Amino acid sequence: MNSNSELKLECMAIGSLPHENLEDAMALVRECFTKVPFWPQLVKLNKNEDMIVQFLEKMPSFFHDNDKCYLETESDRFFEDVEQFFIDYEEIILDIHSKSLDRYAVSKNNSYAFPSFLKIVKELKPKFAKGQIVGPFTLATTLVDKYGKCAIYDETLREIIVKTLTLKALWQINQIKTANISTIPVIFIDEPSISQLGTSAFVGISSDVVMQLLKDICDAIKNNGALAAIHCCGKCDWRLPIDAGVNIINLDAYDFAQSLSIYVDDLVPYLENGGKIAWGLVPTLNPEILENINLDELILLFEKAVKYLTNKGIDEKLIIDNSIITPSCGAGALTVSLAKRAMMLTRDLSESLKERY
Repeated sequence: MNSNSELKLECMAIGSLPHENLEDAMALVRECFTKVPFWPQLVKLNKNEDMIVQFLEKMPSFFHDNDKCYLETESDRFFEDVEQFFIDYEEIILDIHSKSLDRYAVSKNNSYAFPSFLKIVKELKPKFAKGQIVGPFTLATTLVDKYGKCAIYDETLREIIVKTLTLKALWQINQIKTANISTIPVIFIDEPSISQLGTSAFVGISSDVVMQLLKDICDAIKNNGALAAIHCCGKCDWRLPIDAGVNIINLDAYDFAQSLSIYVDDLVPYLENGGKIAWGLVPTLNPEILENINLDELILLFEKAVKYLTNKGIDEKLIIDNSIITPSCGAGALTVSLAKRAMMLTRDLSESLKERY
């Protein structure tokens, strides 16, 4: 794993913001995340920026019909599309600079913020810049075929989903590197649904299958000079993304910090190899708490989260050196003023902890 000491106690954001004005959203990115800028998903400005819809462009098998969306693997068009798709995929995996990659761009129609984000990367030349894709498990358990069956149960659809998301990640890496060659892209895989794995909702889906979906994407991200991260804001079996080879695990540490200590045997080698814990401490999922919480309380929460692990015998310095600070989840459902508060608290908490440690 990549040992990036520059990320120690650095702040990052999770994807979404509630702004209906692009300039205001990007001003907030610039104000709070100069070291690791990100491109926000602005769902209130553009419905195509919903995390599920955003990454579906050019996915073979995806069809619209009278406002109904479904996956179809039986039509003539599917067979034509999928043949070209697999040719493109192999070409791009061998060479990220292949012109075919442009076909799988996240278009401006699906992300108003991306071009402005690239301008920030070009201008600030940060050491890191953050992009994101929806996770393969979350996407494959949301999309259905025309009979209403979840895509996760169809091996062909699973493969297409993983390859599509891989291409979306590689396109972002290529764009960031083009904006500034020395910036290291950090691609977050947003996997809220992975907390449901093992429940009655997904009987018959083994964790090995899901681990492989994640591993395929992580390998492609890391093989192209970027870092792979996973975000899950529910309870998660963190062994799964660790086994898949992610560089950063990002949890809702406001509500679930203690749950990480269950995986102490996996965390020690993970951290020793440069793996990072991104602590989602600023509570974006509870507006009332966010409105009233202060910096001192957040510092205490961080110390408490670290203590859950030191109590299990993990060295404090090892944890601190590999810690990153984030909000607990995206801020898209908040008011603009509360979202701004969350971003500023994330930045201020990061700065305070850097001084302390």
